[in-house]
Amino acid sequence: MLLIVKPAKCLKGEALIPASKSHSVRAVFAGLLAEGFSEATINNACADVYSVAKVAKSLGAEVLIQGDKWLFKGVGGRLKVPVDILDVGNSGTGLFITMAIASLIDGYSVVSGDEQIRYNPGRYAQPLLNALKDLGAEAFSLRGDGKPPVVVKGVIKGGRTRLPGVNSQWLTPLLMATPLAKSNTEIYVEDLHEKPYIEMTLQWLERCGVRVEHKDFKLFHVEGNQQYKPYRFTLPGDWESASYVLSAGALVKDAEVTVYGVDTEDVQGDKVIVSILKEMGAEVKVKDHGITVASVGELEGVEIDCKNLPDAIPHLAVLGSYAKGKTVLKNIAASRLKETDRPVTIKMELEKMGARIDLKENEMVIHHSELQGAWIDGHQDHRIIMATALAGMIAKGTTIISGAEYYAKSFPTFYDVFKSLGADILRVEEI
Repeated sequence: MLLIVKPAKCLKGEALIPASKSHSVRAVFAGLLAEGFSEATINNACADVYSVAKVAKSLGAEVLIQGDKWLFKGVGGRLKVPVDILDVGNSGTGLFITMAIASLIDGYSVVSGDEQIRYNPGRYAQPLLNALKDLGAEAFSLRGDGKPPVVVKGVIKGGRTRLPGVNSQWLTPLLMATPLAKSNTEIYVEDLHEKPYIEMTLQWLERCGVRVEHKDFKLFHVEGNQQYKPYRFTLPGDWESASYVLSAGALVKDAEVTVYGVDTEDVQGDKVIVSILKEMGAEVKVKDHGITVASVGELEGVEIDCKNLPDAIPHLAVLGSYAKGKTVLKNIAASRLKETDRPVTIKMELEKMGARIDLKENEMVIHHSELQGAWIDGHQDHRIIMATALAGMIAKGTTIISGAEYYAKSFPTFYDVFKSLGADILRVEEI
């Protein structure tokens, strides 16, 4: 699919934000592991949720979807040996959690996904494979490169292991699987990034009656022989999806947009976009019914610590290109381990549009630039696709983005929302 984007003359209106992708994926696996029936209300579920729901069914869960209501009949510790490859689609979080849950099964599981999951360096799984082996499982990459497909054979017993903290997607799976191990588990984490995602995981464990203790997010103690209790929960909106709409309200000259469905008290780290836009000079109003951003003409460059914002790098780079002076994004290492090396990828694509960006190992400096329309490679990365669509709304001329269907991975209503707000955007199927 192609997205054809022209400069937006005006953006006005309200947008309901779909349920958080990160919450949704955890909800599915919690529903699988719980004893009995769980119910999640997932507004406009994204593609990743459907992918991991198929995995949950392959492992023995029953999944019933009625509109926004998702009902799970979980299996607790009685996971089924899969009869086929556990295919997570394009879900990175789903990939790693599936690997850990497979280590609870007394049998072999093969875990894989789409082409990006299998070959992208950001889906490097060796630290998690090593940890599973420390805890008693067999776990290896079929190609020997630390990437999927991977083979896992349980059963983990518990014990001690350690993980690098640069990718929280290696820790969350262990926190979810080890409560069902026979013995206790200790996990030492070196310099944890993406802390809000671990806070979210701990919330889900608590919601299901699972106990995990930690010391300053460095040493985690998980008691073995626990059980997941069923839950009933309405998932909050996705703050990262909301960030694109709110950022567009600050970027387009004649704009006033309101998002609703997000929770300002939720643990999602991307809610900091409200503070970032305020600091850059946008007009932001937070009310009970939603959050409104109106354009003020110019934005000012700022310095942003991105240690807990790995998904925000692409759209922050677009904001930085528009803002006066320079915008500095610090602590960007975690963003290199996602669907793409996002600092490299967004730099490459925005430079096609005339952006001036300096990139170091752990820092980006974005200078004010006049953007021009260009042909953009979406790199099968939903964040790159949506960020460059924002850039197209403020660039001179036409921007065409390839592989754009991947926006549905996290923000399935992205196109419809922006069309309803008045964006000059067209969706075209590629032949």
